[in-house]
Amino acid sequence: MKKNHWNQLIVGLGTLAVAVTALLAAETATTPKNPEPLPYYGTIAKMVGRVLPAAHLLQHPLDDSISQKAWTNLITMFDFDHSYFLQSDLDRFAAMQFKIDDAIKDGDVSFGFEVYRVFRTRLQERYAFVTNQLKKPVSFTVDESYRWRRKDAPWPANAKEQDELWRKRVKNELLVSKLARELEAEKAASNKTDKALAESAKDKNSPTNKPVLTPEENIAEKYKQYMLVIQDMDEESILQRYLSAVTMAYDPHSEYMSPMRKEDFDIDMNLTLCGIGAQLRSTDGTAMISEIIPGGPADRDKRPCRLVKGDKIIGVGQGDGEIESILHWPLNKAVRKIRGKVGSKVVLRVIPASDPSGTTTKMVDLIREEIKLEEQAATGRVSRVTLKDGSVRALGYVRLPTFYGTMEKKQGQPGFRSATADVAAQIANFNNANVSGLILDLRNNGGGLLREAIDLVGLFIRSGPAVQVREPRRTVALKVQNELGAMAFRKPLIVMINRASASASEIVAAALQDYGRAVIVGDTKSHGKGSVQSVMPVSQTGNPKYGSLKVTTQSFYRINGSSTQIKGVHSDIVIPSALDGLEMMGEEKLPGALPWTQMEPALYIPVCDVSKFIPQLKEKSAARLAKNERYARHARNAQHIRDVNERVEVPLEINARRKLMKSEDELQKLEDEEEESTNQKNKEKDDVILEETFNILSDLIDLQGDDDIPIETEGDLRSRMMRIFGVGI
Repeated sequence: MKKNHWNQLIVGLGTLAVAVTALLAAETATTPKNPEPLPYYGTIAKMVGRVLPAAHLLQHPLDDSISQKAWTNLITMFDFDHSYFLQSDLDRFAAMQFKIDDAIKDGDVSFGFEVYRVFRTRLQERYAFVTNQLKKPVSFTVDESYRWRRKDAPWPANAKEQDELWRKRVKNELLVSKLARELEAEKAASNKTDKALAESAKDKNSPTNKPVLTPEENIAEKYKQYMLVIQDMDEESILQRYLSAVTMAYDPHSEYMSPMRKEDFDIDMNLTLCGIGAQLRSTDGTAMISEIIPGGPADRDKRPCRLVKGDKIIGVGQGDGEIESILHWPLNKAVRKIRGKVGSKVVLRVIPASDPSGTTTKMVDLIREEIKLEEQAATGRVSRVTLKDGSVRALGYVRLPTFYGTMEKKQGQPGFRSATADVAAQIANFNNANVSGLILDLRNNGGGLLREAIDLVGLFIRSGPAVQVREPRRTVALKVQNELGAMAFRKPLIVMINRASASASEIVAAALQDYGRAVIVGDTKSHGKGSVQSVMPVSQTGNPKYGSLKVTTQSFYRINGSSTQIKGVHSDIVIPSALDGLEMMGEEKLPGALPWTQMEPALYIPVCDVSKFIPQLKEKSAARLAKNERYARHARNAQHIRDVNERVEVPLEINARRKLMKSEDELQKLEDEEEESTNQKNKEKDDVILEETFNILSDLIDLQGDDDIPIETEGDLRSRMMRIFGVGI
């Protein structure tokens, strides 16, 4: 679904030099703590147990059936591929299978901590096994296979069975690494430039020369890092996981949000945070800088001791206060130490990237600022298509990655952000440029604020309902509140979707399709998330330390009466991406997904009828794509990805695996050649699906004409009848 840039949390960061080698050694050797529930966690559990059943759309009591689902959720949250726990662990946990509901009501969260501790022990055992296994000789001539997809497999019955599973797992990783290096060597040998670079890399004095880890070292390091992440989980993170297992027993989109998780959620919606402008990831128990955000405080710092990519933060101080060690802290906790109020100073103790041994450190001080996360904001451009007669047609393109908006501020106030306002600004530019049509790209847009989705529909229709929403006790049609009194854009429109377009994206695509206002192009269908989540404090007093609940309180219905749940929005013209048909893509694949339902249509009338053009548009597009070698390569690659995704086992015999990897490499080579052959004068080049969508839009303009839709056109049947007859219906 949409790309989660929070895998690398964004913070604000920053400089002098000191040596703390002894301190580092002492802290690194610290034994992982044994977290226990904090005293007030029981109060949180009781509050969740009361609020969740009453607020959720299903109005289902917290009972044994919910307990059973929560139990399964919790186990699979820790061990999704059934590799770490033993069957004896599952037997031990089984005593709580139908008792989680009672424990939550009693304020007992100990089971979540018990599962965490067992998992941590099993992980430590597996790390020890892996490191020992990597020291043994491995034969790749044995005809055997490895089942890499194990989400439906039984847990190992005993340690012996688990060791055999992990023997194959490690062997598989070694084989992949070995063959990958073999393929790289073949490429280098066949390319003179690569050979020259390879020879240069052998020069010990070359500044680009870096020690290369062996496959064994790489694999050991990967499992070590995972073990450190789990060992570093704090009490809040464990509670977050346990209570979310309970909320997700109602549906996969309900969630308990700890104070830290709620902060991330707010940042995601507002597209801002207060910090130093850097991306971090967890490495060796430190917060390593993986990227410096352009324009932020860290980027503008030009001092010799400034932060650079690869620096590792091991301590944080506020203002002139003492430096607090953050070694082996969970990344989200470290991030919160580095974030802070605008204008405040943060001081960082850093292991320089130039000295990874940690024998020296430096101190970096920076003043925190508001950082705009513009990579998630709406972007647009004017593209020009050359027609058969040689004339040029200007077309608008807007990409909207998420439906963001500031929840605590109103339009006109400092710091206010709105996806709709940003798209409207792009459209104003397009109108000034006299574009003949517009593409609204909602691919990989996982949703966001419902308010923004409704307002966005209002840019393309004058009035009328945008979506119907069912609550436990009523159903309402939410109408466009068009402050302009007219459409912002009144020319031909295409909306692009894929399997990762969800929720608010589906509301917009469905409404514009039902109104006959837009042609939908993309994957067979969108994700199919037809539910609304509300965020509410767990505590009635609003005490932030108790966290919040994100609860499914409403379900979406198209204005034609069909739910977007499960079924999603179907494309009028299908040009499948690699996501289409993947085994895990789609709401229907999520455990505990709510079912599809239907209701009465809303009162509305179409503003256009683009459906009559669909057969001709399909025919013209199919003819073009049949001659498009670039699209043929895309289709082959997409089919290959689907085939790989459906594969359950892989061979561990080297010749069979080499053949498999070479065929995959050939497909990747075709894709790379396609990338190189594409005109990249523009920083944002068109992918083959977008390229064809521009052609479809040009065809639509030829068929529909590029005249504006009449300004008096509206989609609200009730208001039209009131205007004509003076009565309601």
